[in-house]
Amino acid sequence: MSIKYLLTKKINSITIAATLVGLSSLLSRVLGFLRDRILAGQFGAGHDLDIYYAAFRIPDLMFNLLVLGALSAGFIPILTGLIKDSNCGKKDNSNKEAWILSSNILNLLVITLFVISALGAIFAPYLMKVVTPGFSPENQMLTANVTRIMFLSPIFLGISSVLGGILQSFKRFFIYSLAPIMYNIGIILGALFLAPIWGVYGLAWGVVLGAFLHMGIQLPMAFKIGYRYRPIINLKSKYIRKIGIMMVPRTLTLGISQINLLVITIIASTLAGGSITVFNFANNLHFFPVGVFGISFAIAAFPSLSGVAFNRPKLIANFSSTVRQILFFVVPSTVFLLTLRAQIVRVVLGAGKFDWEDTVLTIHTLSFFAIGLFAYALIPLLTRVFYARHNSKTPFFIGLFAAVVNISAALYFSGVFGVAGLGLAFSISGIIHFMLLWITLHLELRGMDEIRILVSTIKFSAAAVMAGITVQGAKLAVWPFIDMTKFWGVFTQAAVAGLCGFIVYLFICFVLKSEEFYGFLAMIRKRIPWKKIKTGDQGEARGI
Repeated sequence: MSIKYLLTKKINSITIAATLVGLSSLLSRVLGFLRDRILAGQFGAGHDLDIYYAAFRIPDLMFNLLVLGALSAGFIPILTGLIKDSNCGKKDNSNKEAWILSSNILNLLVITLFVISALGAIFAPYLMKVVTPGFSPENQMLTANVTRIMFLSPIFLGISSVLGGILQSFKRFFIYSLAPIMYNIGIILGALFLAPIWGVYGLAWGVVLGAFLHMGIQLPMAFKIGYRYRPIINLKSKYIRKIGIMMVPRTLTLGISQINLLVITIIASTLAGGSITVFNFANNLHFFPVGVFGISFAIAAFPSLSGVAFNRPKLIANFSSTVRQILFFVVPSTVFLLTLRAQIVRVVLGAGKFDWEDTVLTIHTLSFFAIGLFAYALIPLLTRVFYARHNSKTPFFIGLFAAVVNISAALYFSGVFGVAGLGLAFSISGIIHFMLLWITLHLELRGMDEIRILVSTIKFSAAAVMAGITVQGAKLAVWPFIDMTKFWGVFTQAAVAGLCGFIVYLFICFVLKSEEFYGFLAMIRKRIPWKKIKTGDQGEARGI
């Protein structure tokens, strides 16, 4: 598959699109680990990083409410319906309505984000008294100043999200999938070059740089497929009204999630210093397989799900296939996360000022997060099925209940387990959230191919258990031959044990004749670039 093909061609296959998004997400997460390692080494799990992560909360809340609510619930499904011609880039009016809608939503979002960012910057000191009640007055003011800088990032990310919605709707997933990579590169540059000069302020400017790069990489492709900006604001547009109606429940749903994180930040600020940082580090590690597999497949499947949303057999078929593909990766990821949690934390974060006490706290928190990994990996897909069917109310009410469970559990378990209790609360609420979404969708669709999903999951689970046993054995076998006090010793143990476990997992899936294993293997074989091509097929291979 050539770079030109990836850049210019539509990708209709959910598996291929998810693989592209997943690989880019993988690279982005690896860069995220590098980012976290740099932050941990420079600052440790202390007040500076607590301030940095707390400063994210309000700008993130604003971005999720105003941008993601509109785009995920309404913009992409409606824009997909307006697209009439895939021969993009030519000067014709085939997609005029789509481009007018795109400019309209872009202008409305930018104006709204600019006004709210300005107000947020003005009232930041008062907001931080609510968000970080456990901080000293000096740290609260410092957090407010960092937040003011970070209020620039939602504006760039808002523009970028509209561009990303356009690329997703036209099934140009490659450039879209690179945007998170650029975001992490910006933050890393801030940590490496700006933080040594300006401290935590340098980290904030790195976030702004990352948001700008997130936007900049998608802009040329949006123009290439035909988008032309128009300075238009039309609140009376039937499409804007429809998006507005659809986004209200979605925005409320995202609001619940963000308020959830806000409350967790408030609780963590009252715990020992560094608790906010430990929680975020553990959450980032837990979110790695969620982002690479769960969200990637959900994003790739969304346009296809929107296209067959009211064709029950096709919707169930697409949904079942995507669920099984997600679980094929997530089930073993859970086992590896549990069996290699100490090695993962030390390899990713164990440097500089991040000491052994910080490591132990992060390991315990990560263990609790891992319990709900499967649920958080499937929730994005389940909610998108509701959105594809123009139903954003049901996920809202279910999310509201799950948030109440999470906050209640966090208040209780943080008193029992400290910051690790916050991870346990997240897992409990995530599992309940997942179960309620699944049951509701099952009743609405009168079945969701559960037998087939269950059979596949049993195979994955059996293979994952054997892989976990192998990992534990390999860890013990390698241990006498390496120095576990050194980075390379810990890395070697994790790499050897993980590789052995991965091979065993694939072998057991092969023995059990896992449909998803053979499907994934076939996809890899089909896409191997050095595969021998017959003379008559060379034109097709070049995309001619």
